[in-house]
Formats: sequence, structure tokens, C-alpha cells
Amino acid sequence: MDPQVTSIQPGGGVCMRVELAWGAVRRWYLKTFRRGYARRMAEMRRGTENRCPHDVLDPRDVKFYQNQGGYYWNVEDDPFTWRDRLPFAREGLAELVILSVLCFGSTAVLAYWYWPAAVVPAVLGLFFVSFFRNPRRSIPSGEGVVVSPADGKITTIEEIEHDEFIGGPAVLIGVFLSIFNVHVNRTPVAARVIGIAYRPGKFLNALRPESARENEQLAIRIEENRAPFRRMVVRQITGAIARRIVCRAKPGDEFQAGDLFGMIKLGSRTELVLPREEGLEITVKLGQNVKAGSTIFARYQPGESEE
Repeated sequence: MDPQVTSIQPGGGVCMRVELAWGAVRRWYLKTFRRGYARRMAEMRRGTENRCPHDVLDPRDVKFYQNQGGYYWNVEDDPFTWRDRLPFAREGLAELVILSVLCFGSTAVLAYWYWPAAVVPAVLGLFFVSFFRNPRRSIPSGEGVVVSPADGKITTIEEIEHDEFIGGPAVLIGVFLSIFNVHVNRTPVAARVIGIAYRPGKFLNALRPESARENEQLAIRIEENRAPFRRMVVRQITGAIARRIVCRAKPGDEFQAGDLFGMIKLGSRTELVLPREEGLEITVKLGQNVKAGSTIFARYQPGESEE
């Protein structure tokens, strides 16, 4: 784990600070008026130490620090797992609530005084609701299948002579996410997380080629969990509007193909670097629109070890 990554949202943000402040109020309330609940949650809590900068009373308290290890709850003991079943990204629920209240509250006030003026905040509110959506996806199966890590448009397909992590020649495929795309990120293959690398940077337009080199970004280095154990890199890159990378993964975590591991809030870029091998078929082309988890990016011909 990169020591710069101290939360699932290393760039911070206003909504994150608001949610953390609300958490302090919530913990005071639970300690004062719901001691029985706090005691039951403590009995079901797992882990040996608190890696959060505050007390941990229930699973909501580890939301921003789940990639740091420490305390956690089993799924069956977590009373808030229903939030993962909502059609919205759980990491964006605070932004969704805050922005919806502001937009639709303004809509109601303006509609009372002069209804045509209410159109703008109403449209903005609907946009934010749409932006944080997290639709269910059908994940393709099959040996050697690599699925898209993001929704958006293919803007880069580039051969790399040598990638240090992969250990040889590679192919980089870049996806531009507009403000109208779904912004959750998914794992391209069934794999184990090897490492996390974070780099602060600029917020250039994600369509510009230099954004991949200069913008804030977080790289998730993964290795397939079955032979031939190919290594890949998924890179989350901010854009001119999107300035908040979210990654809940940590080294040692295992994911199935198409599992959600994070998101980028508003327009951005996601890159996948995969090994260039004999028999590799790139199944997408420049300008093509893709969907995270359901569009097949590439396909490897199974070798003897895979068969």
C-alpha cells in the first residue's frame, strides 16, 4: 500500500469532510442514547485494532478507511449492507443526498415564486441522480476474457515496449468517461491486488493525452488468481471536473471479474495495461463505447496451463 493512501478517497473533498463531521455527531448520539446498540456492535466487531482516526462504533465508521485494514464486520452482522443493493454507488451516497437536497430544495422554492426558474435546479438534480447510478451488469465468462474496467469511450490503444510491473511488452487501453457515463470502476479479471500506487497531480481535461501523465491518479496492480497469473494495472485518473478518486481495494484483496472496487466522481479517465502475448486479441477499437464489467476488452487464447 502506498503510504500516501490513508483513506479510500486520498484526495479528500468537501462532502467527505461533511460526512466525517456528521459521523462525529452520530457517534455522540449512539454513545449517549443507544448504548445497547453500541455494545452489540462492539461484540460483533472483528479485527484487532482501530486504523481509523476516530472511534469505531458500527460499520459506517470504517467507510472511508476500509482499505487500511483494522476493524470490520462480517456481512451477516452488518445492518447497512442494504446500501450496497441500492442502484447508486455507495461511495457517492453522501454527495447524492447533499446535492439532491440543494437542487430539489431550490426547485421547490423557485417553483413557488416563479416556476420557469425552477427548471435549471431540477435538471441539475436529475443529472446528479443519474451520475451516481450503479446499474447491475451481466459479466461475461470464459477462459482468457478481459472485461472493461469502466464505462465510456475508447480513446487510446497503445503498445508499450516494456512495462516494469508486467515484466514485458504490454498494451494500454484508455477509456474517457464523460459526465454522462456511469463512473464506478470494476475489475477486468478475477485477480488478487498486489499493490496500490497513488500520485497527486493536475486536473487537466481527461481527453488530453498529457492528462494520463500529469493528472492525479491511482494505480491498482493486480495478478490473476489462476494460471498463468498474468499481471495487469488499472489506473484511475482524474479530469477537469472529476477530482475525487475512490478505491476501496487494498493489497491482498481478491476480486472476481466485474467486481466493483471504486469510482471516480464526475468526468475522468480509466486505463488498463495488460500483457501483450502471442494469441492476444484486442476486441475493442478506437471510438467504441464500452460498459464496465460487460464489454469484453480483450481475449487471451488459453495455453496448456489454463486448459
